[in-house]
Amino acid sequence: MLNASYEPLNVCSVRRAHVLVFKGKAELLEELHQPLRSASSTFPWPHVIRLLSYVRVPRAVKRKISRKALFARDGYRCVYCGTAGRLTLDHVVPRSRGGDSVWENVVTSCAPCNLRKGNRLPEEVQMRMLVRPATPTPALFVTLSAARIPDGWQPYLAAFA
Repeated sequence: MLNASYEPLNVCSVRRAHVLVFKGKAELLEELHQPLRSASSTFPWPHVIRLLSYVRVPRAVKRKISRKALFARDGYRCVYCGTAGRLTLDHVVPRSRGGDSVWENVVTSCAPCNLRKGNRLPEEVQMRMLVRPATPTPALFVTLSAARIPDGWQPYLAAFA
């Protein structure tokens, strides 16, 4: 499901997508080759829909941090050394020093880097981050919510990745 601005919002059920299109609240952008059938009618099977009115998504409380989303945001690599083994999450400003559990303060770290950094700031142990942490785009959550990303979704996700 896309917002009116074509920004990916979420993955919804076929039933929900059909109802939104049927009620005129969304438009059908992509459909599957097989139709939806009822006892007396046939409808297109919605694959990608776009809401006709813009839905404001609050940025502050948008998505909670999960290991799965955090690791995907950071490319399944440690932000300090770039390795992909034994990943953990690390607070850039440690919680004991007042650091919050927000997207801009939590990063993916390998166990050795996390142990080396400990309860200190990266600058205090001469560690630098390869990438700056930021709130992930909605497209990341769409890709994580589907077991396989259909080819028909790619053009809509690529613009917001």
